[in-house]
Amino acid sequence: MVIVARLLILAFFLRYRILNPVHDAIGLWLTSVICEIWFAFSWILDQFPKWFPIDRETYLDRLSLRYEREGEPNMLAPVDIFVSTVDPMKEPPLVTANTVLSILAMDYPVDKISCYISDDGASMLTFESLSETAEFARKWVPFCKKFAIEPRAPEMYFTLKVDYLKDKVQPTFVKERRAMKREYEEFKVRINALVAKAQKVPPEGWIMQDGTPWPGNNTKDHPGMIQVFLGQSGGHDTEGNELPRLVYVSREKRPGFLHHKKAGAMNALVRVSGVLTNAPFMLNLDCDHYINNSKAAREAMCFLMDPQIGRKVCYVQFPQRFDGIDRHDRYANRNTVFFDINMKGLDGIQGPVYVGTGCVFRRQALYGYEPPKGPKRPKMVSCGCCPCFGRRKKDKKYPKNGGNENGPSLEVEDDKELLMSQMNFEKKFGQSAIFVTSTLMDQGGVPPSSSPAALLKEAIHVISCGYEDKTEWGSELGWIYGSITEDILTGFKMHCRGWRSIYCMPKLPAFKGSAPINLSDRLNQVLRWALGSVEIFFSRHCPAWYGLKGAKLRWLERFAYVNTTIYPFTSLPLLAYCTLPAICLLTDKFIMPPISTFASLFFIALFLSIFATGILELRWSGVSIEEWWRNEQFWVIGGISAHLFAVVQGLLKVLAGIDTNFTVTSKTTDDEEFGELYTFKWTTLLIPPTTVLIINLVGVVAGISDAINNGYQSWGPLFGKLFFSFWVIVHLYPFLKGLMGRQNRTPTIVVIWSVLLASIFSLLWVRIDPFVLKTKGPDTTQCGINC
Repeated sequence: MVIVARLLILAFFLRYRILNPVHDAIGLWLTSVICEIWFAFSWILDQFPKWFPIDRETYLDRLSLRYEREGEPNMLAPVDIFVSTVDPMKEPPLVTANTVLSILAMDYPVDKISCYISDDGASMLTFESLSETAEFARKWVPFCKKFAIEPRAPEMYFTLKVDYLKDKVQPTFVKERRAMKREYEEFKVRINALVAKAQKVPPEGWIMQDGTPWPGNNTKDHPGMIQVFLGQSGGHDTEGNELPRLVYVSREKRPGFLHHKKAGAMNALVRVSGVLTNAPFMLNLDCDHYINNSKAAREAMCFLMDPQIGRKVCYVQFPQRFDGIDRHDRYANRNTVFFDINMKGLDGIQGPVYVGTGCVFRRQALYGYEPPKGPKRPKMVSCGCCPCFGRRKKDKKYPKNGGNENGPSLEVEDDKELLMSQMNFEKKFGQSAIFVTSTLMDQGGVPPSSSPAALLKEAIHVISCGYEDKTEWGSELGWIYGSITEDILTGFKMHCRGWRSIYCMPKLPAFKGSAPINLSDRLNQVLRWALGSVEIFFSRHCPAWYGLKGAKLRWLERFAYVNTTIYPFTSLPLLAYCTLPAICLLTDKFIMPPISTFASLFFIALFLSIFATGILELRWSGVSIEEWWRNEQFWVIGGISAHLFAVVQGLLKVLAGIDTNFTVTSKTTDDEEFGELYTFKWTTLLIPPTTVLIINLVGVVAGISDAINNGYQSWGPLFGKLFFSFWVIVHLYPFLKGLMGRQNRTPTIVVIWSVLLASIFSLLWVRIDPFVLKTKGPDTTQCGINC
């Protein structure tokens, strides 16, 4: 009701703005009206998908009662877990090791878990670190399961500032915990030694322990590599219990081939796992996202194995939660408004978008299959005497050749159809008979007749460079290529086929990761997301028209996807709107005509509806006012910096073919708590917000000085301009704090460029005054000869 009321008030407001121009500043007025119309359109796209928010609750005891009955085989579905990493210098091996250890120790049947590590940098450091991790897991996993440890990533568990003795009743716990902590510290020292050794590459390249050269010495030209660390021979812990399978994968890379970065690496893991284990469900995690809730997989199975809705669910998305963020979350790294408001709203339509990590997929959905159709209602059959009711019963037709329907005439075509079907599957999935067979197994599993050696040989084949040539990988299957934000495209394609997704928010966060908390890294991260959205907007997968023919994507869901691709374009009107208050102060002009009493009621109603919408969202989502305000502030900061650059770079890529390379966000942490928050790194993204900030500060000073000089009557009009100028400055306050750093020092180049641009812009504006109508001279008819 509030949304509809706000929509009506907004329509009246825009009508008033359009029909009442400001003639002495027509350019300023027109700019402001265009900006306001775009903001209204953007708000509609953002608000409408929030009409049906959903809170879901899981009952793990019921899942166990149905699928883990005592005395019977465990019927929980197997899960293949994917962890992707590229550069061990930016994604420290110890971080990846903690993620792997939390996976191996999760609360799920060990014979139904397989962990695959994708090393897309073919690093020997990652390989050796994983070998050390597999050995330490033999001690860590039984310790976690014996004492029900949470979280099961050792670094996070041992640094947790809580009472670790709470709910622990075993007499040996303290002794064993102390011993395990010492074991982990020794493990960290061994990992640190490997990292120190990897700092300097030998001239002859890396040599493995058996004396042979490391196959990945040339990271851009090496064969495919697969190593099974746990799960075949020797995959048992210190107490003799079986451990989950752990597999190292590095796909083949050769010059002249497109490898498609992370999306290509994930598709390689899909094929390798399809050959070796072929679990019906897959969980993908970034290397820095550890399992914080050991029952996370069970939470997802409550939906995916649900007998009523599970068959049509393509994936279960969990919210992203982060460690190491300052208490005030200066740069809105938690993205709470998106994860706790927008995603809940989408869950009530056709499901949340896929956000790249913390997501459990149905394998058949990634293979491009459509969801199973439910039983149709039986159509009413009439006798034919009344044409108004039902349909006439059709007579049974027989083939013209005289045979019956299932006779020999159809058997002649069976071999040809079988051959054509096999050719179609190879064109779709690639030339691997074992993998193609696995795609037809809805419940997963591998053929019992296959030997481990044959499966490994086939697994090497499916990660070769040319395997995807002339197939549908990346266009219709697996992770979709064509954007640096492949996650949005992948989920969008599934929703277009008619699948729905589920948003699961357990009380104990399922996964936790790290986030870039300094200003420069945060802006570069937002730039990457925004550029991916611009790429999708200009691609054939643009949500505005893609999939309209099938009509399996619901309209409100389409609105949400359109919003994810056009939000960077809001940077242009936002930048203009943030400079308008300063321009009005510098030129002593208004962008609005004098407001009547009747019109002022609409302004008051508009502000009240904005507050009411925000308060209601905070109430049903549980988001705090501080989190909401931080999101608003960074929306402005990112809008006039990262989003603006994304639009420019996206247009350059589309029109001129100029591509942009992105580096992996560093996952390293500062030894001092929140030390990275004050780290300053130069980037051109800092110039536009600094310039806007200085222009508004100059405008405030100029406006107040002018009011002092002109007397009391000029103070009234000044307050309206100052309000909007202060609105901009307050929104940019976190940016200003980040710019100053801990020592309140800013790099000289930032100050020089920003002051120079702001000064030139302000002086030229005052001198040229382009948006104000010019008069050629005094009107002598009014003031006579004394003019």
